[in-house]
Amino acid sequence: MTPVVRARTRGVETLILDSPHHRNALSATLVADLADALKDAGRDTGVRAVVLTHTGTTFSAGADLRDPPHPDALVALLRQIVELPKPVLARVTGHVRAGGLGLLAACDIAAASHEATFAFTEVRIGVAPAVISLTVLPRADPRALARHYLTGERFDAAEAARTGLLTAVGDDVDAVLAPVLDGVRRASPQGLAETKRLLTARVLEAFDRDAADLTALSARLFSSPQAREGMTAFLERRDPEWAL
Repeated sequence: MTPVVRARTRGVETLILDSPHHRNALSATLVADLADALKDAGRDTGVRAVVLTHTGTTFSAGADLRDPPHPDALVALLRQIVELPKPVLARVTGHVRAGGLGLLAACDIAAASHEATFAFTEVRIGVAPAVISLTVLPRADPRALARHYLTGERFDAAEAARTGLLTAVGDDVDAVLAPVLDGVRRASPQGLAETKRLLTARVLEAFDRDAADLTALSARLFSSPQAREGMTAFLERRDPEWAL
């Protein structure tokens, strides 16, 4: 079974991360399947916008530690979302962790319910939010990110909206997104593509400037002894050896 399910309603292609038993972790397979679905949506003239959402209680738990994607593949996926000539909207009703926040930040508009929670947990397993910084850093408030990057603590949807990671929060995320989807359905394909190009120019500058260095950093950190200890501790549900 594919971990990405596709559905379409009135020109809106919905891509559903559908691996709830793995908390929609970004495995090599899920990243490849999502990339294929986005490519098809980008080419299809019948698609006006893409909604990225999920089944289960987690939007994405970040990189799958048992089957992680290559950093180059994750960079390519994030850039694909940013460069897609159609708006990509995130619809979140659950938890978002680590690499999942990079996916969220790549989207043009992101809405979540009040139940959603967020955390940059990389520091707790001995790595850093390297690759996902390509989309996160240009979008969010740097002072807030300093706290969340360095502590790995959990924060709520209101804080995510305050920092710029979310566009809107509501009790009913579909009600929040309804006027947005109505707006993009009324917009011309050319108008949407060129407006998105204006909005994402600075994000793409970060890819051009920093992607190679951040990919190398990610690879180095994930192969380090501290990362091996951190990931083992996480999988064994125990504190890592450095915890005080």
